[in-house]
Amino acid sequence: MKELFDKLSYRCSHRVTSMYSTSFSHAVKMLSPKIQKDIYAIYGFVRLADEIVDTFHDYDKKLLLDEFESDLEKALEREISLNPILNAFQQVVHKYQIDAELIDAFMKSMRDDLNKQQYNSIEEYKAYIYGSADVVGLMCLKVFVQGDAEKYESLKTPAMKLGSAFQKVNFLRDIKEDHDHLHRSYFPHIEGDVIDNESKKIIIAEINRDFEEAYAGIVQLPMEAKFGVYTAYVYYKNLLRKLTRTKASEIREKRIRISNPMKMVLLTKSFVNYKLNPLLDILLSFLF
Repeated sequence: MKELFDKLSYRCSHRVTSMYSTSFSHAVKMLSPKIQKDIYAIYGFVRLADEIVDTFHDYDKKLLLDEFESDLEKALEREISLNPILNAFQQVVHKYQIDAELIDAFMKSMRDDLNKQQYNSIEEYKAYIYGSADVVGLMCLKVFVQGDAEKYESLKTPAMKLGSAFQKVNFLRDIKEDHDHLHRSYFPHIEGDVIDNESKKIIIAEINRDFEEAYAGIVQLPMEAKFGVYTAYVYYKNLLRKLTRTKASEIREKRIRISNPMKMVLLTKSFVNYKLNPLLDILLSFLF
């Protein structure tokens, strides 16, 4: 009975999400139950590829990524895989007609992480972020709009901006880990691989612009997706605020985090704001 294996596959993706990212897992729980498993399937896929290039240091990463990509191609062609994560992902790809270009761009950025350590130009930096983050936002958007092509086209740019903002916050938060252990430097804004307060201001201003454009799309999302995406937005905005208040020298020395109790506070605030905003909009419509 393949239905049982498919159920197991989605549960594996859910487990991967909860083990690797508590913040993203909390955000997914705020989505409508009918789309949660599909977002877990997307996250499970991107997480496995990312782990190959970021953490499997004692193994032949290129070989593992080659095999992973070969298995992915077979899964998409055959519409089944004995790898539960790929089996769940291929179902989502076919269900929502996710473009092959998005998947190819993602895999290209993963390969860049095998071979490239320095991003010296804005063009290289943008291309990497498009493949590693923007396309993931677009895959999720396919799920959020549930096949509405017009809605998808209208929200593509904000979805990409949100993916970019999340990725750039991660880069800034993880700058010590990326530099010391992975020997990577993603920001072309930084000279000599050392971030200072001036370059930090430039990066943060760029991220804030991304967030502004992204928010305009969040408020237009279908109800099934809006609160979950808003929750993730609030978490990353607060992480950016914390990074803004932290000196560049401190960011170079330790990974800036938001504690689990504070994550729960942010979740509660997100819920309150989410519920109050529509009421405020109605009130303002009567006043003005």
